[in-house]
Amino acid sequence: MNLSIEEYLNQDEKKDLLRLLTAGSVDDGKSTLIGRLLFDSKKLYEDQLSALERDSKRVGNAGAGQIDYALLLDGLKAEREQGITIDVAYRYFSTNKRKFIIADTPGHEQYTRNMITGGSTANLAIILTDARTGVITQTRRHTFLCSLLGIKHIVLAVNKMDLVDFSQEVFDKIVSDYQAFLKQLGEENKHLMVPDVKFFPLSALEGDNVVDKSDRTPWYDGPALLDYLETVHIGNDHNLNDFRFPVQYVLRPNLDFRGFCGKVASGVIRKGDEVMALPSGKKSHVKSIVTYEGELDYAFPPQSVTITLEDEIDISRGEMIVRPDNLPNVGRHFETMLVWMDEEPMNPSKSFYLKHNTNTTRCHIDHMKYQVNVNTMERSEADHLELNEIGRAVITTSKELFFDAYAHNKATGAFVIIDPITNNTSAVGMIINPVEEGDLHSDSDLPVLDLQKLGIAPEHYEAVEKAVAELSRQGIGVKVIK
Repeated sequence: MNLSIEEYLNQDEKKDLLRLLTAGSVDDGKSTLIGRLLFDSKKLYEDQLSALERDSKRVGNAGAGQIDYALLLDGLKAEREQGITIDVAYRYFSTNKRKFIIADTPGHEQYTRNMITGGSTANLAIILTDARTGVITQTRRHTFLCSLLGIKHIVLAVNKMDLVDFSQEVFDKIVSDYQAFLKQLGEENKHLMVPDVKFFPLSALEGDNVVDKSDRTPWYDGPALLDYLETVHIGNDHNLNDFRFPVQYVLRPNLDFRGFCGKVASGVIRKGDEVMALPSGKKSHVKSIVTYEGELDYAFPPQSVTITLEDEIDISRGEMIVRPDNLPNVGRHFETMLVWMDEEPMNPSKSFYLKHNTNTTRCHIDHMKYQVNVNTMERSEADHLELNEIGRAVITTSKELFFDAYAHNKATGAFVIIDPITNNTSAVGMIINPVEEGDLHSDSDLPVLDLQKLGIAPEHYEAVEKAVAELSRQGIGVKVIK
């Protein structure tokens, strides 16, 4: 079928996008696999090919006369010298069926935080393991991290099958070991279950089962890896039930227009729908959904739109528009899984900034529940975390946040903690559930206004509450006792 340029571009624009990451131990062949995917699917330009051939002769690790596909991704000088991946490398390519963004993440334990960064937006993870070593500590660690990040699709790629003579027994043993680990992980952490896992026997260096099915694995009846990546269903990965619209900016170009700009975090919104603004609780109906290209009848994640309402409601950045019959949790205390990303160890008595969607507030760590040993999945008591350590903690914020459990809604269940002095990202967190004030270990750190003690008459309470609400909006929480 011959398409015109306009038809081809229109068709290309409508292709969906799969974000995926590769993870695994050092030298398992992550960069080589992605390089082979790009090379065999004919997605490299001539200058890239000639540079690849030249670099393979100069600094390649694939052997004499062989192309080192890893050099397509390992661009840092230190990476090429050591033959390892240090930073997350992103590669973009597309086939006739789908567009892809691949994050090649490092395998070294000390670069775990880089792997968290690459996986935060991924739909699918390819975890590589060496056919000669099978399921090792790093395989378990990366599976745990992927499940923690809420990645719903995992591919276990058993690489270097050419070094074990494409043995079905070796492959089956690795599959059964991995399935046993997944079962243990799901039993101990119900919120960390991975719903979709697939297994592939590969040789990334020689191209077996990467883009085309290999004759050397007649016992394997599944698809080639690229066929699976092109067809895996990710349409249900977005939460389309719970409408959440964190307001990023109030657009007021003239007297006749007031719109609330932001990205639809989850759910679907249509013109005419009834909505509620949080924290005020004021209700209205959607008047229009505006974009640069024109008005829409409905919007869904991850579209960025401007919503106008029928009524004049005071809504500011950091607040949220939701449906009145489907509300998020509203509160200052919640339980979370934390991944510590700062060189400086956690100081529980320190005050941090917490950024959640478009909202920023002060916070402190009330107490640590336990630390997880990602190698053995064992839990141990801990009063702080150090670089790359993972634990479960209770956090208190200065002002109320509007959040969901991360397992239910990634967009409103994730946050970052920022050091107020260095501005470093200290930790990333995934919310598990809200916590009652009675379960906190330390008293609320909010300043208290006892209106009766201060001699403030009841007729002034409303004015005081308005002032407190404005302070809360600015990130300064105050507790009022009447």
